[in-house]
Amino acid sequence: MKKISYKYTAPWIVIASMLFLAAAQPSAYGLEFPMTTHLALPDQLEERALAIRPESTDAVYGGFSLKASSKKSLFSSELALVSTMSRQVELARTPWGAKKVAKAILIDEYGYEEKEYSCLNRLWTKESHWNYKAHNYRSGAHGIPQALPAIRMEVIASDWRTNPVTQIRWGLRYIDIRYDTPCKAWAKFKRSRYY
Repeated sequence: MKKISYKYTAPWIVIASMLFLAAAQPSAYGLEFPMTTHLALPDQLEERALAIRPESTDAVYGGFSLKASSKKSLFSSELALVSTMSRQVELARTPWGAKKVAKAILIDEYGYEEKEYSCLNRLWTKESHWNYKAHNYRSGAHGIPQALPAIRMEVIASDWRTNPVTQIRWGLRYIDIRYDTPCKAWAKFKRSRYY
């Protein structure tokens, strides 16, 4: 019988154990990420979506006529709203896109000026570099605005782990409630290294 050399089996044991650990750990940062994203529409958006009734569904469905289909109950405005929101989420997954989405929300929904976006940009660049997966292991802060504790973002939606738009909306809401403007939040950050 041939003796098995430990010289050749040790590397295979290490590789097997690393594969086991990689498969056993559920996700990055030890967080449980849901496989689907729950889309919660604020009441204002639902009202706007219901108010929009395009004359033709050709623009929404690419020329496909709903009149001849069995899906007459599908409202084009609702589908267009969901499509826009999902495009916004995908855009915000990159730092450049997150900045673009945050600027649009800040100016359109909160009515702030360009100067306030400049402060917000500096603040969240320092906090997370606009990375929606950013996680501080020491404090437990998470996301673009570095919410602490991160579960606080559930006020906006339960998909805060994977949805950068949820994180942006929570961060802007937090700044608006606590500091009134992004520039005041930035001033607080410069004084104490947190906001």
